[in-house]
Amino acid sequence: MKLTVVTFALLAFISLNTFAKQTRLDNVAVIVDQGVVLESQIDELVSTVKRNALTNDQTLPSDRVLRTQAIERLIVDSLQSQMAERMGIQISDPQLDQTIDNIAREDGMSVDQMRQKLASEGVSYEVYREQVRKELITGEVRRANVRRRVYITPQEISNLVKLIDEQGGQQAEYHLGHILIGFPPDPTDEDVSQSKETATKVLELLNNGSEFGKIATASSSGSKALEGGDLGWMNINSMPTLFAEAVQGKSKDELIGPIRSGAGFHVLKILDVRGIEKVEVTELNARHILIKPSVILSDEKAEKMLIEFRKEILAGEADFAELAKEHSADPGSALRGGDLGWSDPNKYVPEFRDTLQTLQVDEISQPVRSVHGWHLMQLTGKRVKDATENLKEDKAYQLLFQRKFAEETEAWLKEMRDSAYVELLDKKDNS
Repeated sequence: MKLTVVTFALLAFISLNTFAKQTRLDNVAVIVDQGVVLESQIDELVSTVKRNALTNDQTLPSDRVLRTQAIERLIVDSLQSQMAERMGIQISDPQLDQTIDNIAREDGMSVDQMRQKLASEGVSYEVYREQVRKELITGEVRRANVRRRVYITPQEISNLVKLIDEQGGQQAEYHLGHILIGFPPDPTDEDVSQSKETATKVLELLNNGSEFGKIATASSSGSKALEGGDLGWMNINSMPTLFAEAVQGKSKDELIGPIRSGAGFHVLKILDVRGIEKVEVTELNARHILIKPSVILSDEKAEKMLIEFRKEILAGEADFAELAKEHSADPGSALRGGDLGWSDPNKYVPEFRDTLQTLQVDEISQPVRSVHGWHLMQLTGKRVKDATENLKEDKAYQLLFQRKFAEETEAWLKEMRDSAYVELLDKKDNS
């Protein structure tokens, strides 16, 4: 997931800005389990959405509707933050600095240039930095809780590989807009009927020329409501099955729906369509030694440990494979001497991938920090080839995983929200 300045502006981390505002007292707007949502957080998120809407020439619904959507977003954010605390998930400063450096490089700039750009947009670098930390933590929480809900059978992979072969690699990608008119938990027949009626009215408004983004922001209970329902570009095989079946054969600007699922009724708009060209794949063969910092092994000591390993290997005093077997914290590769085998480098986390791609064959990197810990890596081979059967299966698995992970994430967030204690306070309750 590429984290961009725009993404973080949309999902701005509010707390540091809030504490800097000493001109007025802050109030608790919502109690969320063991946490709270502050009035200032709601105001700041609504203001951020308005600023971005102005920049993107997007019309918005009323302030009341925006406030309701902002509260829902912040409730879910609070629940995930509380879960991260219970799970003990933390992002260290060195890891955060390296992630921000990678973000800057992917955007073609240095960190100093990023600071200047943020300042020109009125965004504090410290606020941005803490938002990056929050996004990393939230990602870890979601992966930890959702990954175990995803199950992919060999038959599913085989069927998708066959479909990819039949399509000859010329698969379409769709830029989708999405509106969800959701059900309450354990909906009655009346609830279903009302939701369908609302979805039908939404579709009528859209067919009569209403702006999709405005309707989505005002009406959708999907996770992308505040982004105008924009799901971005999706491969036909990575989007939810329900959507994939509905959009096939459809053209740009077509509206689809209402489509019923277990979450409610969906309305889709095909914002754009593009084809995919077949490309050659550069595969890398590598090995690594992973050292994970802990309570008894500091981040600094873990890095120094790998620096010493590198010196010993280059001096011929130690063997990379033997050090990996003895010290590496990666159970999947340690017994093989750290060998990761041939793979598309894009499967690795950004810090690992980017460093690996800069190495010459047989070159050993300096220690590199990622979300998993400190890595010492060596590139052992490089090849360019057409997609093989193994690569097709891996691609099919990744597409299926993306689809199911997205579906299960929505379900997990809804379950967490439905089971939480949430109390909205009137402003007078805080006076």
